[in-house]
Parts: sequence; C-alpha cells; structure tokens
Amino acid sequence: MKHVIWVMWPAFIAAGIAETLFFTMIDPRQLYLFGELVEWSPTATYSTGFLLFWLICMCSSLMTYFMMPQAAKDALKRAAGERDDLARPRRREPGERL
Repeated sequence: MKHVIWVMWPAFIAAGIAETLFFTMIDPRQLYLFGELVEWSPTATYSTGFLLFWLICMCSSLMTYFMMPQAAKDALKRAAGERDDLARPRRREPGERL
C-alpha cells in the first residue's frame, strides 16, 4: 500500500499545480476539444481536467518508481520501517531505547 501512496500522492500534488496553471490561462467555457466547443459546466471541466492531469502525473510517477534502482527502493523501505501507518510515530515497547 505504501508504494501506491508513494506514487499517487506526488502525482496528486503535481496534478493540482498543473490544473491551476492550465485553467489560469484557459477559460473552461472557451475550451475546444477535437474542433468542437466543450459544453460542460465549468465544474465538470475542472474535475475532468484534474483527473486527466492526475492520470498523466501518476503515469510519470509510476515510471519513475519502476526505473528507480533496487538499492533506492530498499532504502525507502528501510526508511519507512515497514510500518503500516507512516503518519504517526511507532509506539515504543516497554524497555525499548530511542
């Protein structure tokens, strides 16, 4: 599951930035697709655009992960400590040192 999060979370951030930049310059009501005016609501256009940007960014992140050397993947696994929940610190066992 951690590997999926390592791919999807950076892609989510990148897609948000890409959508912001794209729709800052292009009005969704004046968007053309295959020579036809897109007649969706602006909210539907923003949502679809974000999902498409996210898909593209996920493919990029996934390709980066697959091309990463095995030593780097092993280092990531060691850094994560093979814990299920990376958001909270691991509980110390009684008598365990820091």
